[in-house]
Amino acid sequence: MKYHGGMSAARSKHDLAAEAWRRMARFTIGQVQRGEHFRLLTQQGLTPGHLKALGFLDEDEPRPMGAIAEGLGVDASQVTWLVDRLEERGFVERRPLPNDRRVKTVALTPEGMAFRSTLLEHLYEPPPELSALDAATLESLLRNLEKLPEPEGSVWSDLRPPRRN
Repeated sequence: MKYHGGMSAARSKHDLAAEAWRRMARFTIGQVQRGEHFRLLTQQGLTPGHLKALGFLDEDEPRPMGAIAEGLGVDASQVTWLVDRLEERGFVERRPLPNDRRVKTVALTPEGMAFRSTLLEHLYEPPPELSALDAATLESLLRNLEKLPEPEGSVWSDLRPPRRN
């Protein structure tokens, strides 16, 4: 029997999963809002939506605006707003689609690649609370997290943190 909220009761698997998820979400959201990557975004007048867009875009493969909207799960007007802000800062550029000049594509600029790399470096830096855990706890946590699948279509699944020298 586990004690939860002052009451003694065996918790269901769903209740355990819900409590684990609540704890992960609270911790992660708190870290995201305090993280250096968030500060860098706000200094540029950007939002977490821009971070998601930066993760979806590439320098070598421009994406049509419609594909960006679909990939990010937002409507076209929101993509226009996101791309406008990123373009104003020199992080992306609009390009015509070679075989249909009516269609605009978006690609990261070298400045956008560098900014995304800096954001990722900070995003993937473990928070002090996590680093403070002992090695055995971290190994156990990692083993258990590795059991979770990568989300399908995740814009971050192919992005890796920059290598440290």
